[in-house]
This record gives sequence, C-alpha cells and structure tokens, in this order.
Amino acid sequence: MSHELDRTRPVWRQVAAAIITRIAEGEYSVGARMPSAVALSAEFDVATSTAQKAMSHLKTRGLIRAEVGLGSFVAEPPEQPTE
Repeated sequence: MSHELDRTRPVWRQVAAAIITRIAEGEYSVGARMPSAVALSAEFDVATSTAQKAMSHLKTRGLIRAEVGLGSFVAEPPEQPTE
C-alpha cells in the first residue's frame, strides 16, 4: 500500500498520524503487535530512521509500548478520571 506524503511537512509526523488513525479506528487493536520500523519504512516509502522517529513519538505519547526482544504493541488507553 502506497501513501502520498506531503514532503513539505515533517514526514515522520505524517507517518505517526496515519498510525494514530489506524489505532483509533481499531485496525491496530489494544495489545496488537505493531509493524516493525523496517516494515513501516517500506510501506510509507521513507527511511527507517523516519519510521523509528514516528514510533518513538507514539511511545512517548503512550499509544504504544515496546518490549525488548518482542517488538512494539498497542498500549492500553489510559483510564479517564471519573467525576
């Protein structure tokens, strides 16, 4: 699957946004293993470092979690405080 990316904007942000959309729409469900940075770089036709930066951003936001030797997985959404 090829994606048209706007090369005048940060590409890693566009890749991250596409993955966030997939998580929100349930294409990547909670606990699902995420594609590797190499797989994402091939899918989006970007450098592996660009895909890694997008994944790092998602990890920082708490959307994915990484397990050494296993890969990255969609994280449980944080619990919303109840009033």
